[in-house]
Amino acid sequence: MNPKNYRDSVYKIIGSAMTVHNTLGWGLLEAVYNEALQMELLDRGINSETEKIIPCFYKNRQMEKFYKMDLMVGEIIVELKSVKEIVPAHRAQLFSYLRLTHKPIGLLMNFGGISLQTERYAYIEETNECVLMDKNMNLLFQENIDENL
Repeated sequence: MNPKNYRDSVYKIIGSAMTVHNTLGWGLLEAVYNEALQMELLDRGINSETEKIIPCFYKNRQMEKFYKMDLMVGEIIVELKSVKEIVPAHRAQLFSYLRLTHKPIGLLMNFGGISLQTERYAYIEETNECVLMDKNMNLLFQENIDENL
C-alpha cells in the first residue's frame, strides 16, 4: 500500500471540508458538518457513505454492539470532530476504525476552531500501526504513534 496513491482523493476530501468550514464557520455540531461535507462531496461528484457500521466480534462471534464511522469515501475513513482541539482519544478512535476495517487511510478533521484542523494517517497492516503523514502523504515516522496516546 502506497499512501501517495490516495493523495488526490485526500486533497479533494480536505478541499471539500475547507469549503464546508468556510461556508458554515466553526463551532457547530459535528452532525451538521457531517451532513454538509457529504453534500459538498456529492456536489463534486464524490460518493461517500455516512455512519457506516463496523461490527464487533468476541472470540469469532459477532456481538450486538457496533461502531459507526462518521464518513467513508472509497477506501478512506473520515472521522469528524467539532471540539476545541484534537486530543489523543480522538486519534485512538480513528486508529480503532482503521484496524477494524484494514482501510489504508484515515483523516481526522476538526471543525471546532477558527481554522479547519486535519491530520492524515496511514494504516500499515503488516505491523498493525497507524502512522502520521504530512501534507504530501509522506510517512513522518515509522514508530507506533499509539505509544504516545
